[in-house]
Amino acid sequence: MYRDSSLKLYLDDLAAKLPAPGGGSAAALTAALGLALASMVINFTIGKVKYAQFEKELVLELEKSEKLRREFLDLVDRDVEAYNSKDPRKALDIPVMVARLCFEGAKILPELVKKGNVNLISDVAVAAQLLEAAFSAAVVNVDINLKMIDDEKLARELRKELSEKSKSIIKIRQDTEVQVGKVIRG
Repeated sequence: MYRDSSLKLYLDDLAAKLPAPGGGSAAALTAALGLALASMVINFTIGKVKYAQFEKELVLELEKSEKLRREFLDLVDRDVEAYNSKDPRKALDIPVMVARLCFEGAKILPELVKKGNVNLISDVAVAAQLLEAAFSAAVVNVDINLKMIDDEKLARELRKELSEKSKSIIKIRQDTEVQVGKVIRG
């Protein structure tokens, strides 16, 4: 659907009077952008003599980042499909996955602040901001979809899980911004 389409087509459809794509797929795309930045930082670090001591570790982080980026790209389309299916459970599951994967993606960033190419340090902060924004957007979509599912136990469990992850992802973003600020400002 959108995975192999132009960005213009996606944005035109997002802006149009169409039921989907909407906020859920936009959250997934935002997260994919964050992971693409993380991957870029790693790609500009790997192979540099200055960062050779981190090479093996960064290669593994790149694999994680790229796997997550591909998953988010798939979730852009899966969110549209879930919305169009009119299946409330599918419509709930996608933003839950987006939120959980944003949390996993954010955990890559603290190491990039320490071990990534310093010339791209600001991109690590932008990645953190995008992943936090995508996470928050996914949570809003979880909340709206929970209203359509009459399962209080599930609602309590998901809200508890996402509240805890929210605290962590906010902390990662804040810490990343502080560390990046120190590097940029000297």
